[in-house]
Amino acid sequence: MFGGQMLNWSRASVRARRTLATGAVAALVCITISVLCLILVGSRETDMAQDRATAGWDRVEPLIKMGRLPAVLPDRKDGGFQAIQVVDARGRVVAATRQLVGKPPMAVFRPVSADVREARMLCPPAGLKGCMTVVSYRVHQPDGIWMIDVAVPRVPWYGNSTALLLAIGATVLITTMVAAGTYRVVSKAMGSVHAIRTELAKIASTGLDRRVPVPSEDEEIKLLAETANDTLDRLEGAYQLRRFASDASHDLRCPITAMRAELEEALMYPEDTDWPKTAEMVLTGVDRLQAIVTDLMTLAQLDAGAPLDRRPTDLGRLVGAELACRTYRVEIVEDLGRNVFVDCDRLGITRLLTNLVHNAERHAASQITVIVRADGPMAILEVIDDGAGIAPEHREMVFDRFTRLKASRDRDSGGTGLGLAIAREIAQAHEGTLTIKDSERGARFVLCLPVCRSFPAADPYCPAGSLTGP
Repeated sequence: MFGGQMLNWSRASVRARRTLATGAVAALVCITISVLCLILVGSRETDMAQDRATAGWDRVEPLIKMGRLPAVLPDRKDGGFQAIQVVDARGRVVAATRQLVGKPPMAVFRPVSADVREARMLCPPAGLKGCMTVVSYRVHQPDGIWMIDVAVPRVPWYGNSTALLLAIGATVLITTMVAAGTYRVVSKAMGSVHAIRTELAKIASTGLDRRVPVPSEDEEIKLLAETANDTLDRLEGAYQLRRFASDASHDLRCPITAMRAELEEALMYPEDTDWPKTAEMVLTGVDRLQAIVTDLMTLAQLDAGAPLDRRPTDLGRLVGAELACRTYRVEIVEDLGRNVFVDCDRLGITRLLTNLVHNAERHAASQITVIVRADGPMAILEVIDDGAGIAPEHREMVFDRFTRLKASRDRDSGGTGLGLAIAREIAQAHEGTLTIKDSERGARFVLCLPVCRSFPAADPYCPAGSLTGP
C-alpha cells in the first residue's frame, strides 16, 4: 500500500517536482549573480567612501599649511556626510565640522611607523553615532605632527540598501517567472500525456479504430503519440485479419456442411432420395461458395492496390445503362443527371452500383430510387430504398466485412456479407467516399466521387453489354 501511495505521489507530483527543481536552479543562478553584483557595488561604494575621505583631507590640509584654518569647518557643498576633526601636535581639537564642535577627538589611533594614513572601523567614533570608517591623516607642521581625522559612513559588503532590495526583487521575480513558465510547459506536456493515456484506456477489442490525439507542438510527445497510433494501426490490422479469417472460415463452412449433410443423407437412402432436388440444393450451396470466393478475390485485389483502368465517364449514362440491362423485383425510379463526368474504372463503379442496388432490393418494400447529380466539385450517386432503414449506430458497422444485421439475416441468408465492404473499398480506391445519410424512409447510400475536369470527345460510357462484368 505504501508503495502504491509513493507511485501515485510520483505521478501526481511530476509538475511540482519539475517546477521546484527548475525554480531552485534559477534561484541559485540568480543568487550567485546577485551576490557578485552586490560585491561589485560594495567595492564601488567603498572606493567612493575612500574618495570622500580623501576629498576631506584635500579640503583641510591646504588651510593648515596656509594658517587659515577656521575653528568650524564648513560642510560639503554637495550635502554629502563628512565629519572632520583637526588635532594639533599637543592633542587638542583645533578645528572641526559642525557636528563635532566641542567634542573630544574621535580617533584614538594614529598611523603607525611612517604611514601617512590609517583607517579603522569605529562603532561609534567619539561624538558620533553608529559604526563609521575613520581615516586619520598625518600633517607635518613646525610644532610637530597634526592629525586630520575624517569620518565617513560605513559601507556594507553589498554597497547600499537600494542595491540589496533590487537584487532581492530581481531574484524573486526571475525565479517566479521561470517556475511559472516551467509549470505551464510541464502542465501542457502532461495534459497531452493524460489525453493519450485516457484515450488508450478507452480502447477495447470492439473499438480498435480509436486513435490517441497527436499534439502539434511538443515534438517528443508528438512522436510518442504517432508511435502509439502506428502500434494501434498494426494491432487493428492484425485483429481485423484474424476476424476476417474466422468469419471467412465460418461462412465457407456453413454451405459446405449443408451440402455434405445433403449428400450423406442421399447416400444413406439412395432409393428414397429425390436426386434432382438434392442436386439443386447442392448447386445452391456451390453458388453461394462461388459468390463468397469471388468476393474474397475482389477484396484481395482491392487490398493489394490493383491498378484501375480509369477513364472519363458520364456517370449518369453508366448507371442508366447498367440498370437497363437487369430486372428487379421492385420498381426502380431513376433521376440520372447527364454530363456528370468522373474519372473511374467502369467495371469497378458498375460493381459498386450492383452491390448497392442488390442490397437495396433485399430491404425495399416496393421501390428503389437511384439519383446521379453534380454537387460542386463532387459527383453524387444515391441509392435509396423504402424499407425499414438502418439505425444510426449501425451505419458504419454494415461496411465491415462479413457483417449482416439481424434483419438482413432473417430476410435473406444468401448474402455473403461482403457486398457493402467491397463497395466502400471501390469508392476509396477512386478517392471517394461511401456513407449512409439520413432519409425520410429507408436506407440512403451516398457515393461521392471527384468530378472529372477534362471531358472526353467520344465514348462517354461503355455499351451496356460490357458493363456487367463476371
